[in-house]
Amino acid sequence: MMKIKIAKTAGFCFGVDRGVKIVYDLIDKGKKVCTLGPIIHNNWVVDDLSSKGVRIVDSPKDVQKGETLVIRSHGVVPCVYEEISNMNIDMADATCPFVKKIHDIVYKESKNGSIVLIAGDSKHPEVEGIKGYCNGKAYIFSSVKDLEFLLLKHKNFVENSLILVAQTTFNLQLWKKCYDIVKKLCTNVKIFDTICNATSVRQEEAALLSNESDLVVVVGGRHSSNTRKLFDVCKNRCKTILIESASEIYNYSFSPIPLNIGITAGASTPAHIIKEVHDIMSEKMNNAIDNNSEEMSFAELFEQSEQQAVYKVGKKIKGVVTAISKGEIQVDIGGKQSGFIPASEFSADLSVKPEDVVRKGDELDLIVTKISDQDGIVTLSKKRYDAEKGYEFIVEAKEEDKTLSGKITDSVRGGVLALVDSVKVFIPISQLSDKRVENVDDFIGKNVDFKIIEVNPSKRRAVGSVRRLLNELKKQETEKFWENLKVGDVYSGTVKSLTDYGAFVDLGGVDGMVHITELSWSKIKHPSEVVNVGDKVEVQVKDLDKEKHRISLSYRKSEEDPWRIFTENYSVGQVMDVKIVSLTQFGAFAEIILGVDGLIHISQISNERISKVSDSLSVGQAVKVKIIDIDYDNKRISLSIRALLEDDKKQEEDENAKAVENIEGVEIQTADKEDKGDSEINEVNELSEVNYQGEADKEIELTESKESTEVNEEEIQQKSESVELEEACKE
Repeated sequence: MMKIKIAKTAGFCFGVDRGVKIVYDLIDKGKKVCTLGPIIHNNWVVDDLSSKGVRIVDSPKDVQKGETLVIRSHGVVPCVYEEISNMNIDMADATCPFVKKIHDIVYKESKNGSIVLIAGDSKHPEVEGIKGYCNGKAYIFSSVKDLEFLLLKHKNFVENSLILVAQTTFNLQLWKKCYDIVKKLCTNVKIFDTICNATSVRQEEAALLSNESDLVVVVGGRHSSNTRKLFDVCKNRCKTILIESASEIYNYSFSPIPLNIGITAGASTPAHIIKEVHDIMSEKMNNAIDNNSEEMSFAELFEQSEQQAVYKVGKKIKGVVTAISKGEIQVDIGGKQSGFIPASEFSADLSVKPEDVVRKGDELDLIVTKISDQDGIVTLSKKRYDAEKGYEFIVEAKEEDKTLSGKITDSVRGGVLALVDSVKVFIPISQLSDKRVENVDDFIGKNVDFKIIEVNPSKRRAVGSVRRLLNELKKQETEKFWENLKVGDVYSGTVKSLTDYGAFVDLGGVDGMVHITELSWSKIKHPSEVVNVGDKVEVQVKDLDKEKHRISLSYRKSEEDPWRIFTENYSVGQVMDVKIVSLTQFGAFAEIILGVDGLIHISQISNERISKVSDSLSVGQAVKVKIIDIDYDNKRISLSIRALLEDDKKQEEDENAKAVENIEGVEIQTADKEDKGDSEINEVNELSEVNYQGEADKEIELTESKESTEVNEEEIQQKSESVELEEACKE
C-alpha cells in the first residue's frame, strides 16, 4: 500500500549537468583540472572529482602550470576573465547559459543608464557575478521586506529607468510577489523573468508532490540555493526532511508510517544518489510496516488507506475505463466514488473522438478537476494531465533547444496556436515564417517545425518560433557553404538586386556581388543592360573574404573573352579597318573587335607633325591601320596609320626607281622578234637611233635624260603609272 514517487525534474539541471560533464571530459582527455570554487554544491561529486585529481582554487593566481581552470556554472565577474587572460591560463568556461543571459541583460541595460534590482542571495556566487556586470547602480534583495525598504529609501526608483532580474534559483512564489510590487510602484521599469525554467518547473512540481504526500524527502546540498527553495516549498504543505546523502535517512524514524512518500532533489544532486535514497527509503518503510502490522487491526489499516485515498482537486490519479459514450467516459478510480471524463476533457485536439482511441479496460492517467461528495462523483480530465505532462516536455525542449513539430489548429489575435503533446504553443505572426505573412489562416491544419523561445511557468504558457528554426538552419547551411567555398567555383544563383556599381546574386542563402566590370566584356553604363532582378545566372567566384563574408563574382565567360579572340586571330604587322571610339591629347583609341581597343599614338597618325588629334581624326571615323606592337602581359595594342603611309611611299619609290632604271638601260629589241607588234618595233627603232649617234650627242642625250628623271618626291608621288613617267622623261 505504500507508494514512493520521485519527482520527474529531480536531479541535475541543464547547466549543472553541462558543467560536471566538462570537468569529467577534461579528466578523460588526461588534463590536469582545477575548479574556481566547488564545481557544484554536492559533496559526493566534489569528493569524487577530488579523488581523480581535481583541485579547488580560490583565485586564478592559485592555478599551477599545466592545469586547466574550469569556471563553474554560477559564473564569475568580468575582472576574473581579464585576470585569466593576462596570466595566459588555459580555461574552460562552464557558466550556465541562463546565467550568461542575465549577464548580458544587466550589462546592456545598465550601460544605457538603468538602475538594476537583483532578486537573490547577496552572498551567492551567481548573484555576485551578476552584480559584477552592472555598469552603474545595482541593489540586491532577498525578500519582500528588503524590496519594500529599497523602494522606500530610494524614491527616485519610481521615476528613473529601472530593471528587475532574479537569481536563476530564486523562489518562484516570492518572485511573483516582488514582481507585482515593482510593477505597481515603478512606472519606468523593465522586468526580466530570469528564473531558470528548470527551477520554476522543479518548484511547481515540488508543490504538487507535497500536496499528494505524507512525507517529502528533499535531497541536495544544504548550501545549495535551489535545494533550500525546494525544502521551503514542501515544508509548508507536509512533513519534509532535507538530506545530503542516502545514509542520512537512517537518522530518522517515522511515526505514523507515511504511505505516500515523495522524493525530490536539487539541481546539483546526481541521479544515482536519488535512486539510492529511493531504495533505502523503500526498504526502511517496508520494514517498519512489517514490524507494526501485527499491532494494527484490519480496520485501522483500512481507515488509514481510506484517508490516503481522499481525492483532491489537482491530484493525479489512474483510472480504468469501464464505459464509453459520446458525451463521457466512465472510469474506475479504485474507491467508493465514481469517476467520469467529459468528452471535452479527453483531448486538446477536438477532432479526436474518445470512442476511436480508447477501449474498455484501458488505464488512463488523469487529473481530478471536481469532486461532488453528495453524488459520490469525481470529474476527471485526461486533457489536463496530458497538458501538464506535455508542458514538462515543452520546458525540457526549451532548456535543451530541441526542435518540436506541431499542428497549427487555431488562429488567434497576433498569431496561431500549434498543438504539441496536448499543449497549445502560441506562435506570433512575426515568428511564423522568415518571410512576411499576409494571412495566418493559410497555415491552419499544417504541421510546422519550430523552437520554443519563451515559457511562462506561472501561466503554463509557451511561445514558439518557426522563424528562429529557419534562421538556425540557414546559419548552418551558410557555415557549411563558407567551409567549402573557394576561388574558381561556379554557382547558379538568382539576381537579387541591382545598383549603379553592380548586381547582387543570391547563391542560396549567401549573397555575392558581380561588379559592373565583371558583367560584360564590353563597357556598359548600368547592370540592367545585361541582367534583371529575378534572372537565373551562372557565376564564378573571383575573390572572397571569409572573415568579412564577402564574395566577388564574375558573370563573364572565358570563351567570350575578347582578348582571347584577338590573340587567336591577330598579330603584329596585320592591317585592318577600325573605328575611332575616343580621342585623347596623346592619341586616339580605335575599336578592333568588340571589347578590344588599340591606341593610335599622335606620332602614328600622319607623316607630318600634328598638334591636335582632332585635326586629323574624329569619333566614329573608319580608318585603316596596321598593328605595330602587342603587349600581351598588359593587354595593350599599338596601331599606326603612319606605317601604312610609309609603306605606300616606299612602294611608290620602288616603282619610280624601277621605272627610271628601265629608261636608262632599256634593252634593244631586234626586228626578228616575231612576237612584237609594229608599235613596239617603232619605239625600239627610235630609241636605237638615239643611242647610236655620236659620242658627244650620246653623252648630252644621256645627261638630259638623267636630269629629267631627277624629279622631287612630291612629283613622283603624284604619278601613279609608269607610262606617264616615261612620257615625262621623253619630253
